[in-house]
Amino acid sequence: MKTQKHLVTTLLAGALAGLLFIGCSGKKEDDQKAEGTPAYKLIPAKRVLFNSFVDCNMAEAWVSDTFRIFPGKYGEDPLWGNARDLKYADGKNAEEAFARQGKDFTEPQMPPNVPIGQAGLHGAVWFETVYQDTTDKSGKTLYAVYHNENYPATLPYDPKTGEGYIDKKWPQGLTGPTSPAAVCRIGIMKSTNGGKAWENKGLFIEDLQPRMILKPHNTSKTFAGGVGDPSAVASGDYLYLFYGEYGYPGQYDEARYDRKKESSGQCISVARIKLSDLDNPVGKARRWDGKGFNAPYNGVGAPIASLQIPESEGGGAASSPTGGFHWGPSVSWNTYLNCWVMLMGKVVGQSWAGSSIHISFNTNRDLGEALQSQAWSKPKLLLDKPGFFLWYPSLQPMNTPDDIANKHTCLRLGQRARLFVKNIKPEKSEYLSEYILEFSKGTN
Repeated sequence: MKTQKHLVTTLLAGALAGLLFIGCSGKKEDDQKAEGTPAYKLIPAKRVLFNSFVDCNMAEAWVSDTFRIFPGKYGEDPLWGNARDLKYADGKNAEEAFARQGKDFTEPQMPPNVPIGQAGLHGAVWFETVYQDTTDKSGKTLYAVYHNENYPATLPYDPKTGEGYIDKKWPQGLTGPTSPAAVCRIGIMKSTNGGKAWENKGLFIEDLQPRMILKPHNTSKTFAGGVGDPSAVASGDYLYLFYGEYGYPGQYDEARYDRKKESSGQCISVARIKLSDLDNPVGKARRWDGKGFNAPYNGVGAPIASLQIPESEGGGAASSPTGGFHWGPSVSWNTYLNCWVMLMGKVVGQSWAGSSIHISFNTNRDLGEALQSQAWSKPKLLLDKPGFFLWYPSLQPMNTPDDIANKHTCLRLGQRARLFVKNIKPEKSEYLSEYILEFSKGTN
């Protein structure tokens, strides 16, 4: 569902009513303390508008003393048109980089799309997270975790490999009855020069054709299935991938389709791969299956149960026109709270309708021990803007001495951070910040 910046007119059919924003004070803060989650509040701040194209999580890293960001889209896309919007910009701190004008962005050298039938990069990509190799003291070795979208036209089914998609009963996409829905996958690219040139290393995880949800059941105008919109963090010897799970939890069969079963296998999931396997990732990742990281990279995993929305509270399947699931996680380690923080959106209708942002916490630093990758608090409402679609929330560092000295990024933050989110209305689409999020240790 990644879109070009001008396309918003088809996306506003079902925005919810609610409060302009909900911070955490009064009864809301009491509710947090009762559940043992950290306290927090939104503080209105000077409006910051980002001046280039963003349609994903903001990927970034400190390369020596330079703060570098990687927004945008690159590659072939028969629905929206081919794109060369994936660019980078620099600053002496985060605020300076975010203030760059469009003319200040530079296009990196990217791997080309390969012809149909050849191994390599197919479809368009968006960088969602940059992991910085800690063994390279220059800071120039980067691994980009990318969201990748394809269609039956760009990745037709190959019976020899099981890769690709069959254009039969294919669900509708975002631009009208004749437009196809995309399928998302997640891959890895590598740079050894600080992000100025990238090499495709292959897929992190994906779902294959049997898990696609087709007509007549898929009426969401979102994805046919797949895995996407990720955020990745390092813990121990692994890179942990938190991502949206949009496929059927097993083989889709029109005659035996069960919407409740579909919903039970969707929401935000987690997979992991050894850091030592990032140079050759294909087939190496394992997805959480409810007991451990046992499911293969293209197998059926299990979502994080605490992040799912119960049916009694409006939860539903990704293929449903009424939605009812969290998506688009953005995960960071908070050095002040000593815990993980996750922001996420909420889909409530077709075409990714949803006007709210939610927050969850995990106090376990080591995500590999026992069930600790699953120990997320029940998401709470952080921000609601009726009349908007809110996508891709993230917390970003500022230009404080603490942020600069500790080289904070969206993956590692302190007590205060900027909240950025993509705001979409029919007449415009903007990636901006209007609030600072401040945490406090007043738990229980």
